[in-house]
Amino acid sequence: MTAAWAGHLDLEEAVRQALPDADHVAGDVGHLATWQDFGERVLACALPRAGDISGLPRGNPELTAAATDSGECVYVPAIGGALVPSIEIFGPEGDQGMAVRLTAFDCEPTPAHRLEELHESQIERELRTRLVHATSALESLDIQPFAGSTLRAQADEVTTLREWGLPSGLPGRAIRILQTAGTVGAAVDFALGHSPAIDVAADAGRLRALRELQAATDQAMAHATTAAALHLAGMRA
Repeated sequence: MTAAWAGHLDLEEAVRQALPDADHVAGDVGHLATWQDFGERVLACALPRAGDISGLPRGNPELTAAATDSGECVYVPAIGGALVPSIEIFGPEGDQGMAVRLTAFDCEPTPAHRLEELHESQIERELRTRLVHATSALESLDIQPFAGSTLRAQADEVTTLREWGLPSGLPGRAIRILQTAGTVGAAVDFALGHSPAIDVAADAGRLRALRELQAATDQAMAHATTAAALHLAGMRA
């Protein structure tokens, strides 16, 4: 959306590129045009989860509950306001489509210092550090590796069949962070549904390490998305 607000493409096309798998977008999508009319230049991103809502703008309990349940939220930091997506499947079995419904919530403007502290170099460094720690924890466990199994082939398919929908003009480091975090995050989501652990203790340790990886990739994705939006808006060199 930030690219559209900066005049790089049409707003409708920006929505389509941001939601490539959606057959229909409904709800409060009109807020995107309204915010643009009010002079908003940046659409920031948060990926909250139960127990960690630190990236959310300050709002009412309804916003927190909806965003945590959805796992994602976009918001305008200057004037305040948020959109939370929810997915609806429609149509008969065998011919189903996906609709994304956007619900608007009020929230407070985001303090400028919270945006200024988002730098790609720090985001990437923290992501790599957390990846190393989580990988080390996984390697110390008694777990059968995916390598050579049918699960490895399935995992490879999950992590390669991705449409990024990234606009042109993004800094190279931001693209690298988004692709790394997105790929690792997809692998983690797959791994959470398939446990090759030998015993209960190993399974619990594996789950903790994967949850840490998931939190790391979500945070990197949200921070890098917002930092990239600041760049597209001309607010970063």
